[in-house]
Amino acid sequence: MANSKTVKRMNGALLAIVFLSIGLCITTFALIYATISVEDNFFHTGDVKINLNDGAPVIREDEFLFEPGMTVEKPFFIKNESTWDVYYKLYFDDVAGDLKDVLKVSVLDKDQVIYEGTPKKMTDNPPVDACLRVGEQKTLTLRFYYPKESTQPVGGNAANHLYFTLHAKAVQTKNNPNRRF
Repeated sequence: MANSKTVKRMNGALLAIVFLSIGLCITTFALIYATISVEDNFFHTGDVKINLNDGAPVIREDEFLFEPGMTVEKPFFIKNESTWDVYYKLYFDDVAGDLKDVLKVSVLDKDQVIYEGTPKKMTDNPPVDACLRVGEQKTLTLRFYYPKESTQPVGGNAANHLYFTLHAKAVQTKNNPNRRF
């Protein structure tokens, strides 16, 4: 009786090995055939490269002492140095300081406001989303406004600071109708 069970197990294992081997052969053949069948297709890759203000900060640390009612405007540029048209997004990173929820920040393209909000809210997915053609350079303006009605203390021992890094993120427009970053 024990011998009969061993034979059945051995036959089952042999049958499994045969089926797995057949499956492996079919899969290998399908992979080779698919590789051979795309002979005349050519794929080109491109580079996505954005120049954001030549890497220079838009506003330097300690350049201004912000006070209620004060507005500061600083121009900067973004240039598409890619091999294709790109969608780009601007955003702040590493936002810190007492003024991150106080100052009102606007990004302007000439007279058109393309973003408005606080620095804290201008993080990774803001609505500053546009297209740049190959070689195109846009001069934008970053506007900081310290509201007069702010309850944030000024002067004395108060620490009125804002720290941030302005970044640009870009993706090619080709084959990307949904602007996926």
